Amino acid sequence: MSKIVVRELAYVRLRSPDLDLAEQFLTDFGLSRSARTANALYMRGTDPAHHIHVTEQGEAKVVGFAFEVASEADLERATLIEGASTVHDIDEPGGGRRVILTEPNGYQIELVHGIQRLPSVPVERTIYNTGEEPRRRAGVLQRLPASPTRIKRIGHCVLASTKWTETTRWFHENLGLVTTDSIYAAEPSNVIATFSRLDQGAEYVDHHVFMCFKGDESGLNHVSFEMNDIDAVFADHHWLMGTGKYEHMWGPGRHYLGSQVFDYWADPWGRIHEHWADSDRVNAAYESRQCSAEEGFVSQWGEHPPEKFLTRVSK
Repeated sequence: MSKIVVRELAYVRLRSPDLDLAEQFLTDFGLSRSARTANALYMRGTDPAHHIHVTEQGEAKVVGFAFEVASEADLERATLIEGASTVHDIDEPGGGRRVILTEPNGYQIELVHGIQRLPSVPVERTIYNTGEEPRRRAGVLQRLPASPTRIKRIGHCVLASTKWTETTRWFHENLGLVTTDSIYAAEPSNVIATFSRLDQGAEYVDHHVFMCFKGDESGLNHVSFEMNDIDAVFADHHWLMGTGKYEHMWGPGRHYLGSQVFDYWADPWGRIHEHWADSDRVNAAYESRQCSAEEGFVSQWGEHPPEKFLTRVSK
């Protein structure tokens, strides 16, 4: 089978019993409504994607993820994957076409193409004075809005799995992802986590679009979203903390692998959502590395990950 060309992570699909409560959290988190039906909520960022977060009405559950492929031909190729659906229209706001797969932990993986694009949402860019350029905003006062800070796009998803090697292999073999870095425990032969990126040759891409680590149970650890800049990460941390309504999980800090400045929050049903800015971007010239758990799971600055973050798995 010819290689399927995956262009980006398109959206996460969750299920929640209260769409009003889900929309309130996601709005505070920095997303905005793109569409809402009687039984589903579609939220977008400032980029042109019609939606990057879908919440279906129902008992709290992680349904799965969607990846955008480059062409209709990629959808046809995807039907040859074991257990794949046929190519069919997406009967949801934004339209498009898709093939539905099932990964080793039972989550639904949608490969999508042709979903409607929307106009980008204008975002005011923050200008910073630096040591080298101390007058970049001379005469301009820095004033940030006291409101949710807008999310740009969805970035990556992270799964814990009791069969993490099989899961990683499935994403590599079927979606064409490749290893960026991996983490080992005790000795290099005992790999316990892999960071995987899109394979787009010489084009620079995010350090990872998918990560899977060895867990005592299988489920979602977190889904992540890019902010415009580091100020946005801190500003929305302040906003969410001020609401007094949501569980803060970890951050702010700067990761070692991926280098993102991050902040993690749980939605009302415990699913972790990450804000981040300033990720490493690599291409095919990058040489995959291994690092120890003591190095790879901690921050370059900021607190060490709390136990509740490391062990949080949402089904």
